[in-house]
Amino acid sequence: MKVILAVNAIKPPLTGIGRYNWELATRIPSIPGVEDVRFLRGGRGQWVKDIDALLQGSAIKIAARRSLLRSSTVVASYRILTTILLRQRLRPYADYIFHGPNFYLPQCSGPAIATIHDLSIFRYPQFHPPERVAFMEKEVAVSLERANFLITDSEFVRQEVIEFFGWPEHKVCSVPLGVTEDFHPRNREQTAEVLGRFGLEYGGYTFCVATIEPRKNIAALLSAYGELPEALRKRYPLVLAGDKGWLSKPIHRSIEQAQSEGWLRYLGFVPESDLPAIFSGARGFAYPSLYEGFGLPVLEAMASGIPALISNRSSLPEVAADAALIVEANDIREISDNLRILLEDEQWRNVAVKKSLEVASRYSWQSTAQKTVDVYRMVADGNFALGGSA
Repeated sequence: MKVILAVNAIKPPLTGIGRYNWELATRIPSIPGVEDVRFLRGGRGQWVKDIDALLQGSAIKIAARRSLLRSSTVVASYRILTTILLRQRLRPYADYIFHGPNFYLPQCSGPAIATIHDLSIFRYPQFHPPERVAFMEKEVAVSLERANFLITDSEFVRQEVIEFFGWPEHKVCSVPLGVTEDFHPRNREQTAEVLGRFGLEYGGYTFCVATIEPRKNIAALLSAYGELPEALRKRYPLVLAGDKGWLSKPIHRSIEQAQSEGWLRYLGFVPESDLPAIFSGARGFAYPSLYEGFGLPVLEAMASGIPALISNRSSLPEVAADAALIVEANDIREISDNLRILLEDEQWRNVAVKKSLEVASRYSWQSTAQKTVDVYRMVADGNFALGGSA
């Protein structure tokens, strides 16, 4: 079995999709039955041999590229150019399976598989910049025309794809994401160096990591946290980590107000290497997002041995199973009441930590890679029997 894997999503800093792309790229070549793997990157169809080098990209170049993609003229020209170049580059590889792990598929000579991570562009376009919506609407439509099979991160998104696009059930399956071994329980001593740099106290804060944007529902979390008793907020301040996102100015005003009142710390972007210690040093994790295709930070929190609070939306209950507190995303009082349980109810916390570790142990990136290769094999054989969960 021969595979071409697109690696466009592998760039610093790794996002959730970038992490997924990276884990597939580093694991698939060693899975039995995979004869050859080629990595393809960029609109010009550049073959990549050194995956590690992709993480050395310049932040300035990445920012410049994002700026250019805000121009409809640039995007239109880019689409035309890449279509021609990639078609020529892929023409000799009809005996390879092409996998686009980030929604997009070029015109391929052989079988093609796309991973659809979520449908937020289609279901909640107000959560994204208009130019991103326009770009992805066109690209996903083209990918669906070219795809022989689709992969989703969760059964929730699988059902969305079937219903929204009228996609055949037997030609899409869910392959859950994984969690790296870096996320595991740590004691006070093991987290001391990282927490000390950020001025955090072991077991003394509630953690949330998310891009600061409306989809993550940070505004509701802030409102709910603000309703907690002052002594509880001061004892366990809310710690937020994450870059600024779409329509984040009103949220940042609320963040600044909470910081001035002494019950919130905003860390901004946190290097990936520091996150495991910050997760495991937290009293609990709060993630009342309005929409997720999977919800990787929830899995990372559970693997770190801390209890979690999540919303009842999209894929989050599927990922957390029965290990987390589940709240209505827009009910401020319910979120606040459950935050108190998260922080104060020792009996529930002890049970939740055990359940969280058990649930998290079911997920691994090696399993994700193996199940993805199972999809490749099925598509190569023309036997579409994996509809459902791989």
